[in-house]
Amino acid sequence: MTNLEARPAPELCEAHDDAGAVAELHEPREVPLGGLRAMQVRRTLPQRTLPMVGAWCFLDEFGPQHVDMRVLPHPHTGLQTVTWPVEGEIRHRDSLGSDVVVRPGQLNLMTAGRGVSHSELALGSAPLLHAVQLWVALPDGAAGGSAAFEQVTELPTWETRGARATVFIGELDGARSSAGVHTPLLGAELVIEAGARTELPLDPTFEHAVLVLAGTAHVAGTDVTPGPLLYLGEGRASVPVESGEGATLLLLGGARFEHDLVMWWNFVGRTHADIAEARASWASDEHADRFGSVAGHDGVRIPAPDLPNVRLQPRRRAPRA
Repeated sequence: MTNLEARPAPELCEAHDDAGAVAELHEPREVPLGGLRAMQVRRTLPQRTLPMVGAWCFLDEFGPQHVDMRVLPHPHTGLQTVTWPVEGEIRHRDSLGSDVVVRPGQLNLMTAGRGVSHSELALGSAPLLHAVQLWVALPDGAAGGSAAFEQVTELPTWETRGARATVFIGELDGARSSAGVHTPLLGAELVIEAGARTELPLDPTFEHAVLVLAGTAHVAGTDVTPGPLLYLGEGRASVPVESGEGATLLLLGGARFEHDLVMWWNFVGRTHADIAEARASWASDEHADRFGSVAGHDGVRIPAPDLPNVRLQPRRRAPRA
């Protein structure tokens, strides 16, 4: 999936101070993607005061809704795309030759490196879709490296009374995903039974956040409903989670990402020049030299929007105290 905004605004994000353990609700931004037949998404990362959680730099949730999702070939640089469906099936094709269908409980992980392109289409006519699309910023070295794709269909679980987590990225209390990432990260879907209360183990060196996908939950003393992202800060060895009606949650975590980032449209770089070069490459007749081509679309692809008339500025995270 891509950022389909025709005029993507520069993300001018303020540094988020190292406040230790917190419980901050960050409201989503409603973004219509895809023109007149738009697919509505709720974007909770980046935020002006919360640009990232670990290396997680972008988070869109869409659905549940009946929608004919057709995201034509488009480029990426400097990031990994993470596709995690909750309901529905999505076909992924990319310039590496991958052609797979991802289903609930399965992970699609594409590493852009210096450049890759891909498409995503829902199966069926206006099916029911509910999914999250995330981006992971790549560190120096990997950001300019080779592209790659993997689909992980066998994922570990962590269980306790009244709760079960599927770990699709990183490790949760010994349950480790085989998905290949380049910084310390955690991504898991947590299902809480009705009336259950549990203490969820966390890595105190990570910062964490929770997004409710269905139901309602009480996390770290805060009532959370679908929509906003609950940022939990750093330094927590565990967090209490409970739900009266039952809930499904997305748990994200990671070590602070210390590199400066410039992010615009579907590109992540270190400087304005990185972004301008990637955009020019995609717009040129020789775009396939850098981004390859995606089979099955007869050369049709999403054009790059115009760069804004400002110099893109990096996001900087506050240093540790």
